[in-house]
Amino acid sequence: MSLNLVWAQTPAGVIGADGRIPWHVPEDQARFRRLTTGHAVVMGRATWQSLPPRVRPLPGRRNVVLSRDPAFTAPGAEVARSFADALALVGDDETWVIGGRAVLDAALPVADRAEVTLVDLDVPGDTDAPRLDPGEWREQDPDDTTGRWQTSGGVRFRYRTWVRR
Repeated sequence: MSLNLVWAQTPAGVIGADGRIPWHVPEDQARFRRLTTGHAVVMGRATWQSLPPRVRPLPGRRNVVLSRDPAFTAPGAEVARSFADALALVGDDETWVIGGRAVLDAALPVADRAEVTLVDLDVPGDTDAPRLDPGEWREQDPDDTTGRWQTSGGVRFRYRTWVRR
């Protein structure tokens, strides 16, 4: 199994505010779709509930939602009670952990790759990105074209790929 993480963050590490992503970068959303389509995605209950109903479950992906609430259901998705249960459900499928922070933290020790979009904004938030320890992670191809700033609707952003050492 390949276990991957994907998120967008500000330089200060903000990934969310009030249960939402505090920016809109269509190119990042398109990249997210390209990376995750055809694969399993694992997310927490709050992330599931933050998705617009028209894309819930995320189309073209096996959706696995974590919730400790035994009464919780996620129509169109599988519900796991723990991160270990989610990994057992997906088996050998390539898997992308898409949030929230607690799920990213649970996956970080066993993940192979992290796809991070750096969004050049200074916005307040209540959820920060996990920290990638440079002793365990290295940036892949830091000088390639994905490392250059791009602009969308006045928002600068760039992609970074990190792989486990």
